[in-house]
Amino acid sequence: MTASGKLWLSSAGQRLNLETQGLTREFAALWLRERAPDPETLDPRTGQRLIEAAELPLDLALESAKLNGERVALRFSDGHVTDFPLAELIEAGAEIDSSVPGRSLWDASLAEPPRADFAAARQDDAALLDMLENLHRFGFVLVSGVPTEEDGMQALIDRIGPLRRTNWGGIADVKSVANAYDLTMTQRGLEPHTDNPYRDPIPGYIWLHCLTNAADGGDNTLVDGYQAALTLKARDPEAFECLTRVAPGFRYHDDTTRLEGEGPLIELDSHGRLARVRFSNRTERVDALPADELERYYAARRAFYRLITSDELTVHLKLDPGQMLIMDNYRLLHGRRAYQLAGGVRHLRQGYVDRDSTASRRLVLRRQLSSQPSQEASA
Repeated sequence: MTASGKLWLSSAGQRLNLETQGLTREFAALWLRERAPDPETLDPRTGQRLIEAAELPLDLALESAKLNGERVALRFSDGHVTDFPLAELIEAGAEIDSSVPGRSLWDASLAEPPRADFAAARQDDAALLDMLENLHRFGFVLVSGVPTEEDGMQALIDRIGPLRRTNWGGIADVKSVANAYDLTMTQRGLEPHTDNPYRDPIPGYIWLHCLTNAADGGDNTLVDGYQAALTLKARDPEAFECLTRVAPGFRYHDDTTRLEGEGPLIELDSHGRLARVRFSNRTERVDALPADELERYYAARRAFYRLITSDELTVHLKLDPGQMLIMDNYRLLHGRRAYQLAGGVRHLRQGYVDRDSTASRRLVLRRQLSSQPSQEASA
């Protein structure tokens, strides 16, 4: 026994047991071998694997395991020797204890939306990281000081990007027009929804920039889809289970485009954690499932709908010129109240940025800024 923990082998060396912090974690020898943190196994720059893991012998075993301070030294039956940081094994073996790790859930009682300043996020990496961390944590951020030009958001997108292009182009208008190709381009209210569930991949983040908003009405509504899903799970577990299992289709057709996709309204990842929500009354098309299954689905969908349209969960915001919402399209349900043009003009612009580039920028900035010496130390 050491201050750090205790190690022992089992199953003829095919299992490593680590007892630390009052918990025992078990690791397969094969898993440890293919993830060995040494330059013969993993490329030091990219972390990509250099060995062919599928060719490792299935009966691979550990011949020895020893704690050396804060590292774990291992010798495998194929002759390979490596050592792991103890902290890395502790983290890898930790049980998942949250449905939404790293997120802060919210409802109508949210006192203040997470905010960012456009110029600061453009010019300063720390301000950009703060914006991206809030976006990850809350699922949206309200950005002020955006130039009231048609592509005013582009300069900040370029710090994260690239801009996701669709059949509607890059940054597109959101305003009332004659012969609208989408209900977004009308004056009617829009129910809470996620955008474009008929695409593959679904756009990750929505950027909604206000140029003018003198119309009567047109307030944006925001609902935390993760909060809604977990509330449904607590109040009606059968409805929650149904919406994680049944996968309706979604469809968008016009003269030049035919887009079709499918997926559950509440999607879980392989660990049972919330991964995304979908809701799009305008584009949903449920297959002709057995009648009993459809009855369960329709009842569950109604229960979810009542939550996402409830005053309990809904936050209202009316964007001023020069303000912009960035929203997580896998989590946030957004809508708007109907509006009238008699009182003025409502002109917004909208673009999409994918999840991979956004997450990458956040994680790279987090690593870079955490490794920089403090000003006091450098002084």
